[in-house]
Amino acid sequence: MPDCRFPFEKYPVVTLAHGAGGRFTQQLIDDVFTAALTEVQKDHDGALLRLEVGASERLVMSTDSYVVKPLFFPGGNIASLAVTGTCNDLAMCGAEPGELSCAWIIEEGFATESLYRLAVSMAETAAEVGARLVTGDTKVVERGHGDGVYLNVTGVGVRRLVCEPGLIRAGDSIIVSGDIGRHGCAIMTQRQDLQLQSPLASDCAHLWPQVEDLLPLSENIHCLRDLTRGGLATALSELSQSSKLQMTIETERVPVSESVSSVCELLGLDPLYTANEGRMVILCSPQAETEVLRILDSGAAVIGRVEEGQGIVATGAFGVDRVLDRLSGEQLPRIC
Repeated sequence: MPDCRFPFEKYPVVTLAHGAGGRFTQQLIDDVFTAALTEVQKDHDGALLRLEVGASERLVMSTDSYVVKPLFFPGGNIASLAVTGTCNDLAMCGAEPGELSCAWIIEEGFATESLYRLAVSMAETAAEVGARLVTGDTKVVERGHGDGVYLNVTGVGVRRLVCEPGLIRAGDSIIVSGDIGRHGCAIMTQRQDLQLQSPLASDCAHLWPQVEDLLPLSENIHCLRDLTRGGLATALSELSQSSKLQMTIETERVPVSESVSSVCELLGLDPLYTANEGRMVILCSPQAETEVLRILDSGAAVIGRVEEGQGIVATGAFGVDRVLDRLSGEQLPRIC
């Protein structure tokens, strides 16, 4: 049996923090799953399959589970989130989404009308990016054991762009594709029943169209990462660990809307760690940043550079630096 380094004596049971996408999640993956499943590819959102579809094209596979609450929220629902989330994971591997499967875990007593709405939304969201739902599974669990609906979506796509943490180089530009924190704050305003003057909707959206537009710059695009659980800071921390390079950002350059800033201030959250479902970070050669910004259109911003070293350094007002780490503990439960 492979050696397991997980501190069972300290964490004899799994906690919600282990599912928050931060340091505890990584510990669970590294010391339990990777220790037992030695071929797991853990540095990316998907895995290259052994099957080839052409001389230079490879198939990519990704899977994700969705337990968001509430099931319906401004800007989306659990079904649209499940499709965009899995398709975005493929896109971050440079793969065009192709075929999808979906497993539905449905709680006894769930309204069939709501179930139909979710199924229609899932089909429509897949069609938006040209993906096909080709197979699936359905299970019903006892009342009180499922929070309505849980979903698992697996996707397969064809890699069109080679991009991975190992290609990141010192000097690369760090670009975010738009303002951050919308999804996490939209979910929290619904849970807390906050009445905002300007309604806040999730940024739930497909990223493949933007990635496809970046294909002509493929030689200069080194890595992509979507900013889901744990937000921008956790994504950059993962990339820093994988590339063994330092991510230096200027917090004043990070685009955050007034609504998100207000919600974060009210609830004691940090936008840098708040979840997104339609935003990505692009690490590219500095000579390509102007063209990348043009392609991504309004909202995208250069927020920093890759440097020698390791970790994340965030420069704030008056030139004060702070070191960022992965999300520790639980900030936003059940956001995806």
